[in-house]
Amino acid sequence: MHDRATIAVLLVDDHAVVREGYRRLLEMTGRIRVCAEAADGEEAYRRYAEADRIDVVVMDITLPRISGLEAMRRILARDNRARVLVFSMHEDAVFVSRALDGGAWGYLTKSSAPEVLVEAVLAIAAGRRYLGPDLATARDDATRRMQRDEIARLSEREFEIFRLLAEGNGPQRISELLNLTPKTVANYQSNIRQKLGVENTAQLVHLAIDCGVLDRARDAGGEA
Repeated sequence: MHDRATIAVLLVDDHAVVREGYRRLLEMTGRIRVCAEAADGEEAYRRYAEADRIDVVVMDITLPRISGLEAMRRILARDNRARVLVFSMHEDAVFVSRALDGGAWGYLTKSSAPEVLVEAVLAIAAGRRYLGPDLATARDDATRRMQRDEIARLSEREFEIFRLLAEGNGPQRISELLNLTPKTVANYQSNIRQKLGVENTAQLVHLAIDCGVLDRARDAGGEA
């Protein structure tokens, strides 16, 4: 058992010497205690399930048996309040996106300065999400790339409605232009937002501008 004011950490990495270094780094703050360790993904899940309390899981991605992402998925399936900080050698935006979309509270690369790991654990324990200072652009780029792919997958009708919405037309006006019922347009609008991961018209317009949809539409209109 330990003081409730102390942050309880589960440290997951397949190298014992690496775990020892992280343990010393975290515990020298006096505010963090590594109360459990695991060398693979399955052990990480077991350690989490057995512990009285884990405030933050520091999880590598590349692990024996099952990956850190799969271990995180299992932990979150057991406890959706679990707070996982992914701490990995992988800097590619795909890994960042997969981790955050999978429920991670934060992501750091192992090239980060030692104090950044401490800062991230403290932030997540306090209820704040944390992304390494070198990763914000990677996350934004990955999200934008996925949205562009989704735009390319829209049907011709969906793309036309997407374009008209981005230009500021409402469902009633679009229904008149395309000879559809307002209800049909509203259904298309809902599906388009879901596919593109946007929640409102402002985000849809912003995405259309970023991806050049509005410019292409205006150019096409000018050629007509």
